Amino acid sequence: MSHSDNLAIVGQLAPCELSIVTTLYRSAPYLERFLDACTRAATTMGVAGYEIVCVDDGSPDDSVELLRTLRARHPQVRIIELSRNFGHHQAMIAGMQQAAGDFIYITDCDLEVDPSFLIELWEKRIQQQADVVFGYQEIRKGGTVERTGGGLFWRVFNALSDTRVQEDMVTERLMSRCYVDALLSLGDRNIFLGGMMAWAGYSQIGVPVLKSQRKGVSTYTFAKRLRLLAHAVTSFSAKPLYASLWVGAVALACSAAHAIYIVANKLLHPASTLAGFPSIVAILTAMFGVIMLSLGIIGIYVARIFVQTQGRPIYIIKNIE
Repeated sequence: MSHSDNLAIVGQLAPCELSIVTTLYRSAPYLERFLDACTRAATTMGVAGYEIVCVDDGSPDDSVELLRTLRARHPQVRIIELSRNFGHHQAMIAGMQQAAGDFIYITDCDLEVDPSFLIELWEKRIQQQADVVFGYQEIRKGGTVERTGGGLFWRVFNALSDTRVQEDMVTERLMSRCYVDALLSLGDRNIFLGGMMAWAGYSQIGVPVLKSQRKGVSTYTFAKRLRLLAHAVTSFSAKPLYASLWVGAVALACSAAHAIYIVANKLLHPASTLAGFPSIVAILTAMFGVIMLSLGIIGIYVARIFVQTQGRPIYIIKNIE
């Protein structure tokens, strides 16, 4: 969807140079400080008009109600309410599609990355004339489990994916309008923004950033990370399919070799009893496990094809203010 199509949908908006896009999910504790910090950053940069696009991703708290009260102090705020929770990446795409700025900055509103980081990205974009300037962590935040799990996620993804992505990338990213239009034209319904953004190309520059630990319990659990990894890899690589083929071939070769050994041993030593029944059962069980694993991998890819060919929208907008 092009920039002109966006304006046709949301109505004629006042021209603005910058759109700050964020999503809301249990975000009420951070909103006031987030908006104040975004306003300070935009004022410091001296942009020719800006907006703050807040996408409510079916938040169960009073984030939207609080945002409406804060609009008295922050008239640049636009509220996009989705009909339910569609997911963080889908909500970000909704915000980018509705953004009216010449440049779009996506960020989380939980203040793990200070909104003033936008100033550094803006200056880097001007210096390097880049289409995209994004943040990444040189040192991951959190405890041992969080640091190890997060780093492992990107290493596994890059090892299995055909698309190389900057490791330890964060949400914060400043993008030109032409890049965003290209990104939105991909038409993916199996959404993994990190891979899509790298695949789209253009000139992209990374800037290191230090994330702080958010207050409260994160909604991004270890189980969600595992699901996202499976989703990301199967959306950008066919390597797991080839891997299941080779694992099956090796298992079949081992089974055949063992069967040949048993037959040859019986022919060479007719008096011997036919031993090895427990090992045969173990091999058959292992073969069954390999078959089920392969079918499971194939099933994931079939599910991806099913979702893509359904043609359903990746989100539904309930209200725009």
